Amino acid sequence: MDSTTVSRVTPLRDGDLDRVPVPPGNTEAEQALLGAMLVNNAAYHRVIEFLLPEHFGNAVHGRIFAAIGKLIERGQIASPVTLKNLFDQDGALADIGGAQYLGRLAASAVTIINAESYGRTIYDLHLRRELITIGQDVVSDAFRHDLDDVAVFQIERAEQRLFDLATTGSAEGGLREFKFALTEAIESAGAAFKRSGKTVGVATGFTDLDNKLGGLHPSDLIILAGRPSMGKTALATNIAFNAAKAYRAGRGADGQIKAEDGAVIAFFSLEMSAEQLATRILAEESGASSDKIRRGEVRREDFDRFVQASQRLAEMPLYIDDTPAISVTALRTRARRLKRQQGLGMIVIDYLQLLRPAGGQGRAMENRVQEISDITRGLKAIAKELEVPVLALSQLSRQVENREDKRPMLADLRESGSIEQDADVVMFIFREEYYLSRGEPARRPEETDDKFNDRYDRWKERTEAAYGLADVIIAKQRHGPIGTVKLHFEAETTKFDNFIGPDRVPAGDY
Repeated sequence: MDSTTVSRVTPLRDGDLDRVPVPPGNTEAEQALLGAMLVNNAAYHRVIEFLLPEHFGNAVHGRIFAAIGKLIERGQIASPVTLKNLFDQDGALADIGGAQYLGRLAASAVTIINAESYGRTIYDLHLRRELITIGQDVVSDAFRHDLDDVAVFQIERAEQRLFDLATTGSAEGGLREFKFALTEAIESAGAAFKRSGKTVGVATGFTDLDNKLGGLHPSDLIILAGRPSMGKTALATNIAFNAAKAYRAGRGADGQIKAEDGAVIAFFSLEMSAEQLATRILAEESGASSDKIRRGEVRREDFDRFVQASQRLAEMPLYIDDTPAISVTALRTRARRLKRQQGLGMIVIDYLQLLRPAGGQGRAMENRVQEISDITRGLKAIAKELEVPVLALSQLSRQVENREDKRPMLADLRESGSIEQDADVVMFIFREEYYLSRGEPARRPEETDDKFNDRYDRWKERTEAAYGLADVIIAKQRHGPIGTVKLHFEAETTKFDNFIGPDRVPAGDY
């Protein structure tokens, strides 16, 4: 090595061992807890719900904890004597005294009363070490310049890891007395009685649909599926609009703002822009054609209606995010932020197949079926975590078009059976008018006029009968019955409304 090379080498500085950061840990707490379990095995049952061997800062202590658990789960007594044979030949224990170390642990035991407190201390320190690891990985990834791993994907990965750390193996939760769940059920029924729609969940604004569903329930994943041009987006927009319009704020016993009726809506529009979605809602509220608004074919007097409608709409708690190809992780973060800042009553997603699974492109993608499974599990987790209904739109496979009867079924759900499995409610939107209007009969070879005219008249009758009608088919519902609900559909304003059949028209005195 020449002098030039030597001069470029940076000499190592003398390190100060006192300044080397040591991961947080508490050896004394671990020893005291293990000692308590060796003296009284009941201490094990106080911590096993939330404490695992890998949570111990000292790996040897984690192995001892696992061995104690193994004996207790077999119905045997775990003590220094019964564990002695397991650790006599263990090299990891040799440096700290071999099997005799078990006796010293028993001598340092705390009382069983303090066992849970020591266990939670150990668990908290484990979380802190994991946070340090995540932080170091975030810094390392940020310094690494990888064109395929942009900063947005790194943020999503970090958020996902933090979320997993906060939920996996959480020390919270567990079994609770039935009377507490019963009290919550009674309170929920009382709240439903006070609401205008008499629904337990968020009312859709459609009487027959709310009667079938009881509203959209908190923590539920609701799938609304259909073929293109059936009106999925229109129906979802109408439901969101009705819920936001009915919103009435109140305060709970804890002083927090909560919805007494209606809901604050987060609408994630992955297919349409926020402007296009606003045009639809404006058309619905003002009564003007959304197509004419888009083309500018409106009269001067229509603008007065637009101004009045926009003033009413501006007061509604409806929030739109039109970020394309948003990931489940980013969606969760934004929904959580909105709930913290403004409150949140329902999430609408248009549509499911355009979402990216958690982790985005920062990890190797599996097949499409696995991706959809990840997405539906993620949406169900968001619904439970935020305690709001999640209404997600979904496409149907093309096999519907190949059948004589084009009414959709659960088997038509596109790309994954996990949609049906994870969803609490699955609904299909079906408009027979759409297919009939595009299937005008043509004369067949050698068909007589009478036969053709008869077939044409039957088609015309069916088309007229189906005009302006839509079927919402409830194909799955965990909480109630399945069935079909009829709605009226106005194509010009893309607006759904309650269907009033002949049997509901009040009889008049003539």
